Amino acid sequence: MDLNLGCPAKRVVGSNGGSGLLRDLPRILEIFKAVRKAVTIPFTVKFRLGWSDADIVCLELARMAEGEGLNGLALHARTREQGYSGQARWEWIARVKQAVKIPVVGNGDIRTPEDAAAMVAETGCDAVMIGRAAPSNPWIFRQIAQYTAIGSYERPTVEDRYRMIRAYFQMLLDEAEATKELPRAARLGETAGKMKQFATWFTHGVAGGAKLRRAIYQAKTGSKVLAQVDEFFSAQLAGVEDPDAALEENDSAEFPAEMLECGS
Repeated sequence: MDLNLGCPAKRVVGSNGGSGLLRDLPRILEIFKAVRKAVTIPFTVKFRLGWSDADIVCLELARMAEGEGLNGLALHARTREQGYSGQARWEWIARVKQAVKIPVVGNGDIRTPEDAAAMVAETGCDAVMIGRAAPSNPWIFRQIAQYTAIGSYERPTVEDRYRMIRAYFQMLLDEAEATKELPRAARLGETAGKMKQFATWFTHGVAGGAKLRRAIYQAKTGSKVLAQVDEFFSAQLAGVEDPDAALEENDSAEFPAEMLECGS
């Protein structure tokens, strides 16, 4: 069981959830005690540095977690006020690691295998947690393992990206079909919206990806989204030149806000 004290989303913080609780350490202590008493399974917590630079509580919170018998913690090295802006301050991960004996997971600004290795080297953390980099590069976990073992790693091919995107979108379509006879609350529902949400992540860094995103955003149904994916990658794999492909290098499309709310 992992307690999330990191989410900065307004609707979550507005209900005193997520990182909103960082303003109320006595309440967090009550939660730690109640959950630890109620469960025997591993119990961990993720949190940020604090609410703001004027209210850094990560060290106190880490010691509190250890004192109440939690099995580990993860620190996103930004405040709630920072959101996802600025640079994650890894030095606080190092300080938390030095303050407690339970496992510490570092989080924030790990975009490449090199970043993961650097965080471990600089902070001494026991593991790393990856948020926003994972949906844009689902291979990053394998790459980290390779980099740790041999100092280099494989990069996904166009075909790898096509298989990944198509497989995920097809699973959404299959699940929608399988649940269509269930009560409304149990149905997956129309998949086009979720496909569009993930399209920005999945096509980030793809040559000509901006063109594919535009086509996906204009599609009205999940099956039409999948058709656009098939058409785009079929042309790429066939070696058809796209005059817009070079534009992707300067494409700075923002990730969807709803995908950022509890990422890292």
